[in-house]
Amino acid sequence: MKRRISVAVTNDLLTDQRVHKVCLFLHDRGNSVKLIGRRKKSSGELDVRPYATRRMKLLFEKGPLFYAAFNLRLFFQLLFSPSDIIVANDLDTLLACKWAARIKRNQLVYDSHEYFTEVPELVGRPRVQRIWQRIESSIFPKLKHIITVNDSIADLFFQRYGKRPAVVRNIPSGKELPEKKTRQELNLPEDKFILIIQGAGINVDRGNEEMVESMKFLPECLLLIIGNGDVVDALKKNVQENHLQERVLFFPRMPYADMMQYTRNADLGITMDKDTNINYRFSLPNKVFDFIRAGIPVFASDLTEVKRIVSGFEVGIISENHQPENIAKQIRDLMNNQTLYLKLKSNTRFAAQELTWENECGELDKIYGGLGA
Repeated sequence: MKRRISVAVTNDLLTDQRVHKVCLFLHDRGNSVKLIGRRKKSSGELDVRPYATRRMKLLFEKGPLFYAAFNLRLFFQLLFSPSDIIVANDLDTLLACKWAARIKRNQLVYDSHEYFTEVPELVGRPRVQRIWQRIESSIFPKLKHIITVNDSIADLFFQRYGKRPAVVRNIPSGKELPEKKTRQELNLPEDKFILIIQGAGINVDRGNEEMVESMKFLPECLLLIIGNGDVVDALKKNVQENHLQERVLFFPRMPYADMMQYTRNADLGITMDKDTNINYRFSLPNKVFDFIRAGIPVFASDLTEVKRIVSGFEVGIISENHQPENIAKQIRDLMNNQTLYLKLKSNTRFAAQELTWENECGELDKIYGGLGA
């Protein structure tokens, strides 16, 4: 029997590859899938997808009023939409999903993409943080079907609640990529060693400020910054003040396939999150896998889950610290050691064969296969 599955997330659906891949997985298994998110004033048009989508327009776009309005609208949307299973992505959708599932007697799946109560936006705001902690602690112990993105976060949930979620890492599909464009087609220089930072999380404490500062010492390099986040404007100001316009280029958020064209033409992928909070300490950014899939080595900060991949598969180097001069020195040393660079680059091919979304789907089959209509 075809199951009707409603999937909820607070973003505008455009660039959330994890949620998109889960929806495709559920659709390909013969389910009727509806993905519910929001549409912001700045949102572009959504690409055509094989499953249904619904983007809600809200009066508020951030803050407590946004979360209250979103969950209220989401609750009624779920309540009056035919469904057998409801999937809550992250804590900010869980309250509405929990009550809708309870009233409708639907199965509820919770997919936690991060350790939400310790995200930087909540650290230092104890009153707001306590509200989210109360929501989590009131619902999480009663959940039966829980997923998260890596072993470290799964361990944290187990330590707090005595329940260990299933782990499904956010790894790109192993399907063949489209034909690669040339640097010339992308208007990129042929004679530069290209570094790339990408994603929707170009935010504070992600090492981006130090990476831009390091470009003062890397005249032979070009840094591409693709995406959005709360430090992008500050980074642009830094670039102008230090006359680095020829060494740092900014690109707005773009579809995944377009972004990967730039990534595949880069020489080194950058992921420099700092150990400033629990969520960052145990994060495993999507871009790590994107770099591997693109066939470029990774330059990464010394974080548990990132190091497990980068060092375990020998696909990159770990930064010694966040000092701009040291970052520049390590990158330059790698550029000058072609034997090491080519070894790391070669290793990405083998890592990419193992690190695929298709391999992760085995865990999803166990979870969703056991849920009846």
